[in-house]
Amino acid sequence: MDKFFKTILFLCLLVSVFISSSAQSCSNYRFSNNNLNYSTCTDLPQLNAFLHWNYHQANHTVDIAYRHTGATSGRWIAWALNINGNGMLGAQCLVAFTNSSSLVHAYTSPIGTGSSDYGTSLAQGPLSFNVPSIRAVSTSNEMTIFATLELPSGRTSFNNVWQEGPLSGDTPAAHSTSSANENSFGRVDFATGEAGSGGGATIPRLKKKNIHGVLNVVGWGIMMPVGAIIARYLKVFKSADPAWFYLHVACQSSAYVIGVAGWATGIKLGSDSPTFKYNTHRNIGIVLFCLGTLQVFALLLRPKKDHKFRLYWNIYHYVVGYTVIILTIINIFEGFDILKPAKKWKNAYIGVLIFLGVVATLLEAFTWYIVLMRKKKAGSDKHAHVGNGVNGYHTRTQQAA
Repeated sequence: MDKFFKTILFLCLLVSVFISSSAQSCSNYRFSNNNLNYSTCTDLPQLNAFLHWNYHQANHTVDIAYRHTGATSGRWIAWALNINGNGMLGAQCLVAFTNSSSLVHAYTSPIGTGSSDYGTSLAQGPLSFNVPSIRAVSTSNEMTIFATLELPSGRTSFNNVWQEGPLSGDTPAAHSTSSANENSFGRVDFATGEAGSGGGATIPRLKKKNIHGVLNVVGWGIMMPVGAIIARYLKVFKSADPAWFYLHVACQSSAYVIGVAGWATGIKLGSDSPTFKYNTHRNIGIVLFCLGTLQVFALLLRPKKDHKFRLYWNIYHYVVGYTVIILTIINIFEGFDILKPAKKWKNAYIGVLIFLGVVATLLEAFTWYIVLMRKKKAGSDKHAHVGNGVNGYHTRTQQAA
C-alpha cells in the first residue's frame, strides 16, 4: 500500500511538468533543395512562422526564406520590413498565395501610412527598396517565400512584420484580429543575427496575456483538480492519514495563490483595454475567484468530525469545489479561443485532462474495491463475534445448571 501511495504522489508531481512540449525550431530545419543553405534563422513568436537569411556585406543585400507552416490553399501569407514604423502601416511586403489556377503567386506590395490603408488588399506594386528576385513554393502544409532584398543604405536592423489571412478569389482579404495576428511583428538585425520582439506597448501586453494564461492553467486548471484527487482517493488508504489532508491543503492553497495572481493579471488586462469584449471569460473568472475565496475561508470554519454541522459543511465543500473545477475547465478553453496560441498548448492541456481523468477513474474503481472489502470484512467479524457470544452464553448456562 505504501508503494501505491508513493506512486500516486509521483504521478501528481508528473502532471505539473506534463504541459511542456518540444517546439519546432528553425535551426534543425532542412530545405528540400540541398543547394539552399542559410547561415542564420529565427523562430518568429507568432503564427508558426520562421525566417532564414544570408547577409552579404559586400553589396548590402540579404537572401531570405520566410516559412509559414500550416498554410493551406485559400489563404495568403506575407512578410515585410517596416523601415520607419513597427506595424502594418508603411510595411513593405512580400506576399504569396496559391491562385485559382493552382499556381503559387509571389509578388511585392507596399502598404501606405494613411488610416485608409488599414483596409489594404495587398495590391501588387514596387517597394521602397529593390527586390531583385522573389518566388514562393508551397507544400501540403507549408508555404515559403524566397527573395533577395537590397537593404536601405547604412542599415541592417529593421522592424519586420508577418501575417496570414483568407483569399477572396485571387485577392487577399482582411486577416484575423486575434492576439497572434495583432502581435506578429518584431525586430531583426541581418548583420548580427539578433532578433526579438518589436517595440511598442503591444508586445508587453501579449506577454501579460501569456502570463495570465499560464498562471490560470497551472493554478486553477491543473493543481486544483490534482488537489481534489488527493482528497477524494488518498484518504481511503489508512497509511496516507493524515498526510493526505496536508497534501490537499498545500496543493489547493498553492493553486489558489497562483490562480489569484492569474486572475488579477486578467482583471488588469481588461481594465487597460477600453474595447474589452470577452465578457463571458471575465465573468466566469470573477465567479471562480469568489468561489475559490469562499473555499479558503470555509477551511477556517471547518467543524470537527463529530460535530452536528459537519455533514452540511462537507456537502458545501464538495459542491463548491467541483463547481470551481468545472467552471475552470470551461473558462480555460474560453481563454484558448481568445488568445489563440499554438495548437500544441491546447492539445497539451487536453492531454493533462485525459491523464487526470484516467487516474481518477482507476482510483475510483480501486478505492471502491477497498471500501467494499472492508465492509465485507467488518460484517464477517461482527457475525463471528455474535456467534462466539452465543456459544459462550450456552456454555455458561450449562455450567450453572
